[in-house]
Amino acid sequence: MDRLTEMEAFATVVDQGGFTDAAKKMGISKSAVSKHVSSLEARLGARLLNRTTRRVSPTEIGLAYYDRARRVLNDAGEADALVTSMQSAPSGLLRISVATDFGVNHLSPELGEFLAEFPDITVNMVLNNRYVELISEGFDMAIRIGELEDSTLRARKLTETTKRMIASPAYFEKYGRPQRIDDLNEHKLLHYSNQSSGNVWKLTAPSGEKRQVRTAGWLTVNDGQSLLNACVAGLGIAYLPSYLYHEAMEAGLVEDAIPELPQETQGIYAVYPPGRFTQPKVRAFIDFLVHAFAEKGPQVW
Repeated sequence: MDRLTEMEAFATVVDQGGFTDAAKKMGISKSAVSKHVSSLEARLGARLLNRTTRRVSPTEIGLAYYDRARRVLNDAGEADALVTSMQSAPSGLLRISVATDFGVNHLSPELGEFLAEFPDITVNMVLNNRYVELISEGFDMAIRIGELEDSTLRARKLTETTKRMIASPAYFEKYGRPQRIDDLNEHKLLHYSNQSSGNVWKLTAPSGEKRQVRTAGWLTVNDGQSLLNACVAGLGIAYLPSYLYHEAMEAGLVEDAIPELPQETQGIYAVYPPGRFTQPKVRAFIDFLVHAFAEKGPQVW
């Protein structure tokens, strides 16, 4: 007889407290359940159930076997569900968290093609500039940029971006251009308020030495696009990702503050809760984004 069927019959008898109810639960005859359990006991060479005219209960060995058998049966059920889920068409509500500037400029333009390809998925994209807790706040996934702080989440890299310190030609004309990292102490800096490190810029000197610049900012904002606008207006120097400033730089509205410094590279990731398998709607969107951003990154922005 099939080993899993024997396990299922035995576990169901324990769960239901008897052969009659177990037979109803499994949709087979009482005698078939009895044969499965007897075959299991014969194969193991041990009595697993105490049988009386009034009740059936597991023996000490049977109780230990039940715990392991139930785990095996649960795993088998999850395996079946996984296959069914992976073969089903992606559908349902997909709730995404993404930083405002990246969402507006780079994620939103891709959604039309995705929704056309997967018409059974509906998207709720939440734009904000704070670190969200995916599970407790009910998000299926998020787009995160830079070093990933939460190692418990699963992540897939979509592309990369570089960071530079930038300002407008008008700012440099009025205040001068810094020649080295230490000169930044004499300049007007524009900070991003949602950085976990606070008003600290992590830079690499031409020698390769890692430096941290901690200076008070003339303006602090919780939105990257607003910092870029302040740069263009000549208010100061900001440290921004290339996906945000590349068009302004190509148009000559901003320039690299210290071109000699090595560019800092940051990964752009899709992150999602841990689990034994990924929901089809999440997997479909991440696969779509990997393809959509394959030709983007520092070579483009």
